[in-house]
Amino acid sequence: VYVKVFTNSPFLVCMDLARSQEEVIDPKYLWIGPDGKNLEGRMYVNLTETGELMVMGFKESMSGAYTCTLSHKIIETTTQEEREMFEAYKFMVYAYREADHTYQVFVRFTTKECKLAANGQFFEELKKVLNNVISDLTCHIIESSYKCHSVKIPKQGLLHELFVSFQVNPFAPGWEEVCHQVPYDCEDATNMRVQEARNRIGEFFNKQMYALKHEFQTVPTIHYVDNSFSVTRIDSCRPGFGKNDITHKNCASCCVVCDPGTYSPNNEVTCQICTRPRVKKYGARSC
Repeated sequence: VYVKVFTNSPFLVCMDLARSQEEVIDPKYLWIGPDGKNLEGRMYVNLTETGELMVMGFKESMSGAYTCTLSHKIIETTTQEEREMFEAYKFMVYAYREADHTYQVFVRFTTKECKLAANGQFFEELKKVLNNVISDLTCHIIESSYKCHSVKIPKQGLLHELFVSFQVNPFAPGWEEVCHQVPYDCEDATNMRVQEARNRIGEFFNKQMYALKHEFQTVPTIHYVDNSFSVTRIDSCRPGFGKNDITHKNCASCCVVCDPGTYSPNNEVTCQICTRPRVKKYGARSC
């Protein structure tokens, strides 16, 4: 069972499907949490009289095995003899977060020649303009670079092109304050902002195309290459979380809490294995 951080778990039912279709006499339910202790009376659980368990405000540390023992009576119809039966059910419950999204953008510009001093100036100006387009979203351009290449176009001569790459990142200075206005989890809000930033930048390059075709009498020395804009999404997880599509194939795109014996110190997407596993908790950020 996967529970998003800070939300409530679904109700875990202390019986299987077959048992739920039958009458159960004198049922009693005993829920034990990951710490091996009885969950009855805990502030963060909602236990119904029919043995259903909800864990509220789920945190990383609440991950683990939840076991329920159902005891009930079977009464023989002829002798009215009573027998007590016990059945145990185990649920593995994991905290997860949505992955943080960053967008990797590639775009190309035609230039007069590779040694042109204006190429570098153009690149710096382009970064400033793009940062202005998205600054109100507390997103910014990072990991930006360009290279100049000579390109032989079919049925044309040799062209010189700037191959520009950069990332659209949602963690510009001040992003934490924006987060504080959002209750609980910030990933959803952050991901919406960065997607909006990505859309604006796509729109910006669309306008370049339009302007070249309709607005310029003479084409500028450095200009956008038609349809060269491409974008891919890069996911990252918060420390203590990682992706694992083998162990957690039902939540393959989620950042799931790192298992005991593993840790994630940074924003990468994998939980690393501890060489000497002293870590017994979920969501470790170090060994």
